Amino acid sequence: MPVVAGGLMQNVVKPLRVVAGMPMYNEEETIGTVVTKVLRHVDQVICVDDGSSDSSARIAESCGAIVHRHRVNRGYGGALKSLFAAAIEMDAEILVLLDSDGQHRPEDIPNMIAPLFDDEADLVIGSRFTGDGGHTDMPLHRKLGIKVITAASNLSSDMGISDTQSGFRAFSRVAMEKLRFGSEGMELSLEMLEDAHEKNLRIKEIPVVVRYDVPKSSNFTAISHGFTILAYALMTLSQKKPLLVLGLPGLGLFATSAAMAMQLVSGFTEQVDLIIGPGLTSIWIGILGLALMATGLVLQSARNFIRHLLVREFGLN
Repeated sequence: MPVVAGGLMQNVVKPLRVVAGMPMYNEEETIGTVVTKVLRHVDQVICVDDGSSDSSARIAESCGAIVHRHRVNRGYGGALKSLFAAAIEMDAEILVLLDSDGQHRPEDIPNMIAPLFDDEADLVIGSRFTGDGGHTDMPLHRKLGIKVITAASNLSSDMGISDTQSGFRAFSRVAMEKLRFGSEGMELSLEMLEDAHEKNLRIKEIPVVVRYDVPKSSNFTAISHGFTILAYALMTLSQKKPLLVLGLPGLGLFATSAAMAMQLVSGFTEQVDLIIGPGLTSIWIGILGLALMATGLVLQSARNFIRHLLVREFGLN
């Protein structure tokens, strides 16, 4: 079967129904086993070698995967962009994303793709926190981080997703063609869900079990990625609900300022040098609180005006 540079398929006569895609970065310890097991449930496996310095690409190819190589490490988002492009070029009907380190169980793939074949969803998420889903030995800091990020994401989108950080996902052809994302890092996991929600794609969660007793499953990189994703979630929340993110803290700061001012008045008989410090502090805290509340009100009004304009002119929500 002919291929082109980078491993992308060409001139495929028969469309592939199910393709599995895996980002890959220095996973020579696990990639061979994962590719072999995944091929039992799909028609083809694509691995994106994201600048690995080990034998991951060679092992994946020897086990039957198509490998697309990045010259440098572009990150999770960059790898997923290449996987989507490859799946569309191969005319795949379904794309299943999973990790190459062995955390996700290939035997869960049939359950993941069933709602897509039954036309019940456009995007399926393998959740660790719904139904019979679970995890083995998930580090406490990771579990807490996922919960915080998921809560922030759901506040901004009202999607009610239980596991926004799951990398085990399946996409219909419609979803592959409609989704657009710009992030190169781990924050893509949230950007993708927001884009799917805005484009009215149907999202469904399926319970899965994720393993953490595998090489490289828990390290400092996961913590740094968590802060990046949380920052993205809070930024999105501030854009969509500025009154919540700016107005409430502003009100709290203004109340603190008022309390300090009252304390200042009650202690006015004390020495002047003890009064000036708290007085100036209460003033700038009060000004900051008022500024935050005003900013929140302006942004909320602008968002409501734009939404009203879109509904009136184009019938968009």
